Parts: sequence; structure tokens; C-alpha cells
Amino acid sequence: MQGLVEADMETLLGTRFLASEYGTGPVHGGRIDSLGLDENGSPVIVEYKRGVDAGVINQGLFYLAWLMDHRAEFEHLVRDRLGATAASQVLWSGPRLICVAGDFTRYDVHAVREHRRSIDLVRYRLFGSDLLGLETVASVSGGMQVGQRARRQAAARAAADVQGAAMMELAGAVDEVLLGLGDGVNRVERKTYRAYQRLRNFACLCRPQRSKLLVYLKVDPKDVDLVPGFTRDVSGVGHHGTGDLEVQLRTPRDVERAQDLFRASYAVA
Repeated sequence: MQGLVEADMETLLGTRFLASEYGTGPVHGGRIDSLGLDENGSPVIVEYKRGVDAGVINQGLFYLAWLMDHRAEFEHLVRDRLGATAASQVLWSGPRLICVAGDFTRYDVHAVREHRRSIDLVRYRLFGSDLLGLETVASVSGGMQVGQRARRQAAARAAADVQGAAMMELAGAVDEVLLGLGDGVNRVERKTYRAYQRLRNFACLCRPQRSKLLVYLKVDPKDVDLVPGFTRDVSGVGHHGTGDLEVQLRTPRDVERAQDLFRASYAVA
């Protein structure tokens, strides 16, 4: 199961694979099952257990603490595997722990919600010898949960230095819709965009332009009836954030029009 995940980690978890069974040195005396770097540059630890084992969470948190004390070592690993640019963009504000196991109990779900860390509990199913299915049981972001009003205020402050009141309000509306798509949506702040993720990014909201917002979604543009001025295929175009479908938002009506696309992207993340 670990081998299947590591062989296709970017597709399954939105994470670039760095190392397997990574040793934490003679003092710590452990081995991290898998190390990776997600789409937003956040370090990722993946721990696996065959059945139901609450110890996988505590073990993962133990390794997460080690990782935060060995940032230079991790960045050196990223530089060796992915290059200097990736190493310079590691986002230490949101390291993640992904626990993959045969199942979890309600006590496990409660336990991760008590931690101020980004933790995903993922149930696996094997079909035959080479097919693997993953299902998110719980996903907790690293920060304290905030209410809708605070979310809107945070989005407004992020847009205030580059945009007027209309764009501030529009960014707040988009933020509220994306966070409200389901439990466990994690919001990650980057310099040029804000990512919304489950296991993987499903939406990236770029810094507002003068008269519009750009949102990139993990929806195949071939499955969408593209509308000029509203949706665009950017699979061959460089842009900030991740996703091949660009959605241009200028009014609250555009946000309403985009909600089916938001939901479709959330469903596949």
C-alpha cells in the first residue's frame, strides 16, 4: 500500500514524493514512512498502518515535531530532489500530516480536532494486487476555526491594499463559498494566491486585479462549455496557483454562476 501511494503520490495526494523510510538520526531513532512537498510548498509527512491503530496519529505528530526542528535538513532534501527554486519556497507555516490506515475510530477523529496541526485521516481500500482507493475520513487545518464574519474580514484585509470595496466584498464572498463546501477545507496563504484544499488543492484564488478575481480549479476544461470572459482553458498557460480551468469573477452574479464549478472541483480533490 505504501509503495502504491509513493508511486503515484502527486495524483493521489497532490504531493511530490521526496523520500521513503527517511531516517531521523540516532538520537530520535525513527523512520518517517514517506516525505513529500505539496502543491503549495508545505512539507508533508505520510504515515501508514495496515488496520485500525490510533498510534499512527501520535507517531506522525512525533515526526512532525522532529521535522519542525530540522528545517534545514528538509530543505536540503527538497533541493536535491526538486531543485533550488522549490527549496526556497518551502512553506513552514503549514506542515501537514497525512495518516493512511485501514480505518479510524470516532476517537481518532475527535483527537485530531484537538490538535492545532494540519492533519488528514485517510482510509484506504485495496482492490486486487495493484488498485488502491483512498477516502478522507477527517481533515483538520492547522489554525483555529473561525466564523463566517471573521473569514470575510480576513479576505477583505488581504485584498484591501490592491482593490476597492467591490473587489474586497467579492473576495470575501468567494472565500465564504469555498470554505463552506464541506468540512475540513484547509486554506493556505501564499504570496500570490490563496489555496483551498482537501487532500489536494481544489481552488486557488489569486490576488485581485483591478476589476476581476481569478480562480483556478481542478476541473478538466474539456468537460466544460467555456464561456469567453468567464471561463478559460489555461492548461498550456503559465499562471499562479494550480488548476487548468480559469474562472473570471467580476460580480456577485459570477460567483453564483461559478458555484457548480466550485463543487465539481471540490468533489475530485
